[in-house]
Amino acid sequence: MPHCAASLEDKTKGKLLYLVTEDWYFCSHRLPLARVARDAGFEVVVATRVAKHEQQILEAGLRVVPINMHRRGRSVFHEVATLWQLIKLYRSERPVLVHQVALKPVIYGSIAAWFTRVPIVINALAGLGYVYSSSTWSARLIRPLVTRVLSMLLRGRRVRSIVQNSDDFQILRDLGVSFRQITMIRGSGVDTCAYCISPEPNIGPTDQVVVTIVSRMLWDKGLGELIECVRILRRWKVPVTFWLVGAPDPENPTSIHESVLQKWHDEGIVKWLGQRDDVSSIWAQSHIAVLPSYREGLPKSLLEASACGRAIVATDVPGCREIVHDEENGLLVAVKNPHELAIAISRLVREPLLRSRMGRRGREIVLKEFSEEHVTEQFLFLYLSTVASP
Repeated sequence: MPHCAASLEDKTKGKLLYLVTEDWYFCSHRLPLARVARDAGFEVVVATRVAKHEQQILEAGLRVVPINMHRRGRSVFHEVATLWQLIKLYRSERPVLVHQVALKPVIYGSIAAWFTRVPIVINALAGLGYVYSSSTWSARLIRPLVTRVLSMLLRGRRVRSIVQNSDDFQILRDLGVSFRQITMIRGSGVDTCAYCISPEPNIGPTDQVVVTIVSRMLWDKGLGELIECVRILRRWKVPVTFWLVGAPDPENPTSIHESVLQKWHDEGIVKWLGQRDDVSSIWAQSHIAVLPSYREGLPKSLLEASACGRAIVATDVPGCREIVHDEENGLLVAVKNPHELAIAISRLVREPLLRSRMGRRGREIVLKEFSEEHVTEQFLFLYLSTVASP
């Protein structure tokens, strides 16, 4: 970390409040950062919808405030009540800094911060969400309104925004947000000890190459195109099997119903493993990582796959192309194109030396650019320098 950050750290005290809709997301993407902030002298409070991970947050020495915020809109009365709850929360906690993660917390939290005069607001826009990634009529309908609201909320003097890729950086610039107020921090970091490189599973004469997707089970992750790709590869008699790792997300409008996933599994099209906590062992049993998503912020699953030394096939869209360097650590294909996806996967299935070379290069990229230590250092410097600035 720069020397000035160390001197800032010595002077900094105050309350840092994270606003995140889901406790599982906080634990998977922000908990290591919160620990670093705690060690730097911040009193850390986590405002989130509590499900199964409250104890994990408490054991990290952080305080939890349950909130009733849902990512998917409810009734107008519920949304107004949620906003009022946040205003009361910010007024009672009086944080020196709030770190709001994802589109809805950014909008609602920024309004609450304005009413309660929170000194510093940091907004993390991870991919700009369903509103910007989906082509559905509902997303297209509210997109202009969301764009206008963001344009107003993100330009406050003590507001800073974090984006994960250059495409989202340009979107904020187009909204009139100044360069000074935008910081690009790519992802939330990978624990490169927990996700360590491992040799591919051996492939015998009757074995198949395992291609794995780790994500929420959403249509916008390209799962429909992936299923069509599987059917193409079967017609070509490519020796490959597909694992789907993850659960549906009812809070997301593009969530795939569990019955559909089970049907694919029962028909033998794919093997659906559901939500898993042992993702590193999943990558150790896989040969190729795939993510045919329509748009991303910066997908942590691909970073973890790279850290484990797995070659990647992903779509050439914002977020994915931040990680996948075409022909270097993986292959990029056109979005919503199952035939091109099948060609890329077939190539990696038939070329184990290419997979190995790409996997090693992927590990090198993660160690250099995306390690947990590297990313949390950037966040902490932003916290400390912003708090210290007049």
